[in-house]
Amino acid sequence: MQIRELSIPGAWELTPRQFGDDRGVFLEWFKSSAFEKTVGRPLDLQQANCSVSAAGVLRGVHFTDNPPGQAKYVTCVRGAFLDVIVDLRVGSPTFGSWDSVLLDDTDRRAVYLSEGLGHAILSLEDRSTVIYLCSLEYTPELDRDLNPLDPELGIAWPTVGRDGQPLEYTLSAKDSAAPGLSAALEAGILPKWVN
Repeated sequence: MQIRELSIPGAWELTPRQFGDDRGVFLEWFKSSAFEKTVGRPLDLQQANCSVSAAGVLRGVHFTDNPPGQAKYVTCVRGAFLDVIVDLRVGSPTFGSWDSVLLDDTDRRAVYLSEGLGHAILSLEDRSTVIYLCSLEYTPELDRDLNPLDPELGIAWPTVGRDGQPLEYTLSAKDSAAPGLSAALEAGILPKWVN
């Protein structure tokens, strides 16, 4: 497995080795020993999620009050997503910045994001399917959102899908109504940087 730390502390891209033959492909998409060596602690698995999306579906930016925070280990098992990690930790040296990884069913990369980081995904083709492991069960009263199209975040969302066709973004009503970065900062709902 190849592991690369992203430009945001606490986030990594993990690319598995794939073993293929005429029967198909085998890979290890999560391996505890490699994960712990990289992150310095085990993944406390509390919930596993699966999301299937049409092309152009934009989910996020989602985050959880920290503490307790929610870490995520995410991969795409069908289709393609642009996975975006946003540093929302007030006081972090990279506060307000973002990094992205293409998750698809070709390279089969995964991303890990630590507690306190924001997360968004954009589906790049119909029926794209993402699965993710979470360190905290869904707890509605701890969940927070930022508008992924907030100009202050400046996320460079793709405008064409994997098939080369234009994308029309589809957001949930909750994500569309979510505050921008400045409003969330002013409201005091962003996580704090814990060094």
